[in-house]
Amino acid sequence: MSLLFPILILLLFIPIFLSGRKQKRQLAQTQAMQNALTEGDVVTTTSGLRGTVVDASYEDTIDLEIADGVVTTWLRAAVRDKVAQDDHAADHAADHADADETPAATATTAGTELPAGGATSANGTSSANGTVSDTPADTTAEEKK
Repeated sequence: MSLLFPILILLLFIPIFLSGRKQKRQLAQTQAMQNALTEGDVVTTTSGLRGTVVDASYEDTIDLEIADGVVTTWLRAAVRDKVAQDDHAADHAADHADADETPAATATTAGTELPAGGATSANGTSSANGTVSDTPADTTAEEKK
């Protein structure tokens, strides 16, 4: 009976000890990946932003290009993982294929311009002050009531 309590304590602390070792190993792998980043690597940050490393010369920070000509500075610790180049190429090709089918591209090719406010209704009508109306464009004020 006197051995039961120490055995129960050991059974409770062994899983805690093993999970702590696993977390330390994962942390070491993540830090090694963050320190090994080079220019041209495609990474995902902890906030979900995907970008290409354009400058990794600093010890604590890296510069990521998140869009053409848009470069932001991030802490290395904010990099969650490195994206495989094959996945990035497939996503990049899919993004360019979808870009031709966006509503903005359709509106531009149809010869219509968006108002300065950028607001349009579901039927394509817009107003000068940026408000949106769901009534048809050819409806008069009396028909709206």
